[in-house]
Amino acid sequence: MARIVMKFGGTSVADLDRIHNVARHVKREVDAGHEVAVVVSAMSGKTNELVAWVQNMPKVTGASSPFYDAREYDAIVASGELVTAGLLAIALQSMGVNARSWQGWQIPIRTDNAHGAARILDIDGAEMVRRMGEGQVAVVAGFQGLGPDNRVATLGRGGSDTSAVAIAAAVKADRCDIYTDVDGVYTTDPRIEPKARRLKKIAFEEMLEMASLGAKVLQVRSVELAMVHKVRTFVRSSFEDPDAPGMGDLLNPPGTLICDEDEIVEQEVVTGIAYAKDEAQISLRRVADRPGVSAAIFGPLAEAHINVDMIVQNISEDGSKTDMTFTIPSGDMEKAIKVLEGAKEQVGFDVIQHETGLVKVSVIGIGMRSHAGVAASAFRALAEKGINIKAITTSEIKISILIDGPYAELAVRTLHSVYGLDKK
Repeated sequence: MARIVMKFGGTSVADLDRIHNVARHVKREVDAGHEVAVVVSAMSGKTNELVAWVQNMPKVTGASSPFYDAREYDAIVASGELVTAGLLAIALQSMGVNARSWQGWQIPIRTDNAHGAARILDIDGAEMVRRMGEGQVAVVAGFQGLGPDNRVATLGRGGSDTSAVAIAAAVKADRCDIYTDVDGVYTTDPRIEPKARRLKKIAFEEMLEMASLGAKVLQVRSVELAMVHKVRTFVRSSFEDPDAPGMGDLLNPPGTLICDEDEIVEQEVVTGIAYAKDEAQISLRRVADRPGVSAAIFGPLAEAHINVDMIVQNISEDGSKTDMTFTIPSGDMEKAIKVLEGAKEQVGFDVIQHETGLVKVSVIGIGMRSHAGVAASAFRALAEKGINIKAITTSEIKISILIDGPYAELAVRTLHSVYGLDKK
């Protein structure tokens, strides 16, 4: 017998038939004698609908400001998961499974006060563990917790992944299964490279890089939690027949295991290729080269919640001036320029140059720590395809390259091939 947390995303619970299919997956684990908790997202499209209602309400009333109370935003958008949890509990009960739905505050999942993007601080899973021990399935509404003001607080888009991993850590689950519309983590996006392969295992560090650099399989925060608490996490497909051979395998179910590096016997040099579209580049020309300039540039951007990624600094020959170039999401371009213009006097730059429509392509692998020439292979391969590199950043296990958007698919396929990911 094991204790398992199962998470199902929006496409997996999109309608009543799919919720019934989810219930069959859950019943399979219950019939095998396992203690089970289930975390669910809102039905596909429901959160977007709720968010649109919130955003449109001030317009309908004729308010002069488009802003709204973040606490009421949370109260509204959190309702989507409550509906799914209740429906799945009813489905399980109808199939003879003892089940009960839980809202985030009932556990409770305690969060900080950042409504709309709250972080989990603590989970008291004692009552859930007791009920699971008695054979009851806990069906938990994901994406939500209880803030210090005793109001519902949501965890940001994709937050149900984080809910599931955090609950798995709190109840000391043997495994956390993330069911989604894909059957695992691939070496790259199969829509771009048909030769992409499903990975049997991937290390926490690699998955964290993949998630943060463009792979949409898991929310970044959920991978961070899994790594910190060493929660063995499987990415699986909810669309496979719940009763297909191997689906009930406790140790090696179909999918991709995200685990500690020590569990991976044969470490590949490169594990995968990720990409992120809609990157923008900003360059500040002829900035005074003196202490405090970087803080004067990036401090205001951080206060405006603009995520800065790749940073390149070039010093002039006499050392008096510098060019500062960095990337941000394209959607933040106008806001970033406004912030920088406001800091112009303090920073002391001559001109702002900017460019949108760029793509960041990343090569990821824990084996890069002990192998030389990985970066050189990437640069040579891209050069042979006539792809110009605008910026480069590296870490122990990743190389990120900024290129023009139209070359994204060619770059992904080229790098996937040059490291032999399509042949193993």
